[in-house]
Amino acid sequence: MPVKSLSQVVQERPFPEYAAWWQVGHYFSDFMAEAMVTEWISLHKNSGDMSNVRRYVEEYLNVVYGPTCRAGLVGDFVARTFSEPLQSGEFDALSYAFYRSAFELIEQHSDQYDKDHEREWRLFTKRVGKRFFARLYEHLNLDLPGDLVSAEQVKQVSSCIDRVGAFLYEQGYLRSHFAFRFDVDINHQGRHITQAFGEVVNNLKEGGTAYALYEMGYPIILPSAVYLYHTIGEAQHHSSRTIEDLFESVGYDARETDDFDPIGYPSELVVELWEIKRK
Repeated sequence: MPVKSLSQVVQERPFPEYAAWWQVGHYFSDFMAEAMVTEWISLHKNSGDMSNVRRYVEEYLNVVYGPTCRAGLVGDFVARTFSEPLQSGEFDALSYAFYRSAFELIEQHSDQYDKDHEREWRLFTKRVGKRFFARLYEHLNLDLPGDLVSAEQVKQVSSCIDRVGAFLYEQGYLRSHFAFRFDVDINHQGRHITQAFGEVVNNLKEGGTAYALYEMGYPIILPSAVYLYHTIGEAQHHSSRTIEDLFESVGYDARETDDFDPIGYPSELVVELWEIKRK
């Protein structure tokens, strides 16, 4: 993927539909601030200096939304005080800044990690998602099954995912739509994939693969996900990594396909094809 600047990608794919900000809920803000900041601070060779994060927040807001950065935004987020309710564009900028800083730190100190830096980028996103899901699991008092070997267990997982989606919508992470469907009928990389809800259990048997479609309407970080992916090569996937950890709690590997590129979708309906396998 050719390296582009933030300004270049913003010119190629502006998001005028995100210009009017909306308020982000306190629980989401608090849980995500704890997850993002804790994992960022834990990175190898990270001194905790926030100067780059602040600079990236200001740059992002100026380029994407105009000169709108309020004083103390980063400090407010790190301290989880939220003296003013977080706004959608502010969280978009904070997410961009912390993840860009994290990805750069990982690449700069790749000798400190077991995997190559691109794999470590993904592992960082997973750690944030895992920490966020731990808070969400407790907050929602989710009742997850121990496996996916019956239709009832699949329904139970589906119900838990729907509750996660309702939280994300109510808290402002998604502005208009959430759906996670096990009924699949889609063309992907030259294959036509079909699956009914009732076929999930059989598809998972003996190392097989089940599928799902994750639909999002106006996810709050779509702009920064596009801009990170096309300037660095990885995106945050906040809600996807959260649902991934939900499946992991049940004993399954589940995530969007590797070829997913957020730039190709309208804001009102971003769709990921998921593959689900027993761990």
